Amino acid sequence: MFQKQNSQSNHTRTTALSNSMKLSHARGATQDGRVMGERFDRMWSTGEGNGKPLQYSCLENPMNSMKRQNDRILKEKLLRSIGAQYATGDQWRNNSRKNEGMEPKQKEYPAVDVTGDRSKVRCCKEQYCIGTWNVRSMNQGKLEVVKQEIARVNVDILGISELKWTGMGEFNSDDHYIYYCGQESLRRNGVAIMVNKRVRNAVLGCNLKNDRMISVRFQGKPFNITVIQVYAPTSNAEEAEVERFYEDLQDLLELTPKKDVLFIIGNWNAKVGSQETPGVTGKFGLGIWNEAGQRLIEFCQENALVITNTLFQQHKRRLYTWTSPDGQHRNQIDYILYSQRWRSCIQSAKTRPGADCGSDHELLIAKFRLKLKKVGKTTRPFRYDLNQIPYDYTVEVRNRFKGLDLIDGVPDELWNEVCDTVQETGIKIIPIEKKCKKAKWLSGEALQIAVKRREAKSKGEKERYKHLNAEFQRIARRDKKAFFSDQCKEIEENNRMGKTRDLFKKIRDIKGTFHAKMSSIKDRNGMDLTEAEDIKKRRQEYTEEFYKKDLHDPDNHDGVITDLEPDILECEVKWALESITTNKASGGDGIPVELFQILKDDAVKCCTQYASKFGKLSSGHRTGKGQFSFQSQRKAMPKDAQTTAQLYSSHTLVK
Repeated sequence: MFQKQNSQSNHTRTTALSNSMKLSHARGATQDGRVMGERFDRMWSTGEGNGKPLQYSCLENPMNSMKRQNDRILKEKLLRSIGAQYATGDQWRNNSRKNEGMEPKQKEYPAVDVTGDRSKVRCCKEQYCIGTWNVRSMNQGKLEVVKQEIARVNVDILGISELKWTGMGEFNSDDHYIYYCGQESLRRNGVAIMVNKRVRNAVLGCNLKNDRMISVRFQGKPFNITVIQVYAPTSNAEEAEVERFYEDLQDLLELTPKKDVLFIIGNWNAKVGSQETPGVTGKFGLGIWNEAGQRLIEFCQENALVITNTLFQQHKRRLYTWTSPDGQHRNQIDYILYSQRWRSCIQSAKTRPGADCGSDHELLIAKFRLKLKKVGKTTRPFRYDLNQIPYDYTVEVRNRFKGLDLIDGVPDELWNEVCDTVQETGIKIIPIEKKCKKAKWLSGEALQIAVKRREAKSKGEKERYKHLNAEFQRIARRDKKAFFSDQCKEIEENNRMGKTRDLFKKIRDIKGTFHAKMSSIKDRNGMDLTEAEDIKKRRQEYTEEFYKKDLHDPDNHDGVITDLEPDILECEVKWALESITTNKASGGDGIPVELFQILKDDAVKCCTQYASKFGKLSSGHRTGKGQFSFQSQRKAMPKDAQTTAQLYSSHTLVK
């Protein structure tokens, strides 16, 4: 009886195994394979199929034991074909982290979903990290620490509050690009936005509003992204100052296109509390709201914004953003605001208490899924080392110049051959100029102290943290003093060796008169233009108007020239060639003037022939590598412009 029952059980398992094999081959999907693995686990452990648990005796038939072993081997082969990572439930659980990229991961959505429409972001596959941090002044050495921290945390876009820098502009620092805005002379307030190289090429422009707000626009899909960094007045500020802050912010929002995905991040100096406000805040805030928090909630309701770091359930240490000097009070006063329409793109929002830059504020980050446009790499012009031009370059160019048809050649074709000869020979023979990185005065010892300070903060060792903070400041001051001492020694050495150019260059570097470039200009009506394309069009428009002059208008001339101009002489071209200042940027053809000056008479002969042929044309148009365009209308030019035209032609052709 027992053997018969056991035989029926084995027959049932074999039938179920055969049916399961057919089903798995029909589906052929990884997820189905995991389901099959779990089903086999249930079958072999509970005896699914006959309704009774499997019980084996030491006296059972050896044939049944062998058959069961063959079935087990067949099952293992089947599971390996489907995916060995799902062979058993225990193995699947143990390998869940290892095979995270292979299995479909369950999406985590926050507690509040304003739109409820997740189909809008199906095309947004890339995850980015945005953050905001009140650094309490970016004093000496702190910029390097901040860059080190955001690289460790993988922050792509960082908004900075209370920068306390003067002036405004943008500049590059290693792998990061910084847009900042502060007061003209006082080191108060100040905001900045720092982006890494991953998103740098997607920047369309920036708007340097004032010392409390700045915006940067990124090119993205399906819509562009605008990030605004703010630093709101404190609770001790006057009501008029607070109202002026929100008025300026509203003006900045009105300049933002309505379709843009909007982030407003920064230190708001407000408490919205844990009370849920439908569509604006979640129930996972911190503390009790105050008057400034109520004003912030009203602003969010007016502009359809949601406060992201109140939507996710976190531990309290992931919620507070500021700690009082005595360490007894912690509040949530920094927020990341986001468009309600794109609410479902936000993956998480929390603070990173482990990050440290010597501030009493915590780094607040949010991860979101959107797609930024990937701009191709721009090819930088070939930079020759003009201090090491070999003699072989001169010999080869002179030999190739002998094969040029200087008498019967067409001007444009002649000049193209000259440019090709100079450029090809230069690339082949002249070495490339090595780019020298700017010396960093902050030593590795100071950066190690910053790491220890961060570890002390994570462990809650307050006394050790204060000691390391003071130690970091002391070492930073020492490093800066040593750096300037070394620079002064180099200046003295350059002066002794007679290297005037290096001498004054080094003086300019250490004077500290850093001028960041401005990326915005004004249009005809005085409105700021921040987009790169708009700025380009405005510059083109201004240049065309500046040089636009009717040459046939008698009011623009003292007289009229009716005689033909004489031929351009070699001595004139030689004088023009030698008069050009060296160590200047090359023209559109990418050829520096030093490559012509070193050729001397050979270059003068080629340039003279080209200028003479070009000047004899009634109207010439120079296209190609030199990007030179000139209309010869000698009869309508003023008297004192004859020599100017000749020198301008010869000067331009060598540039």
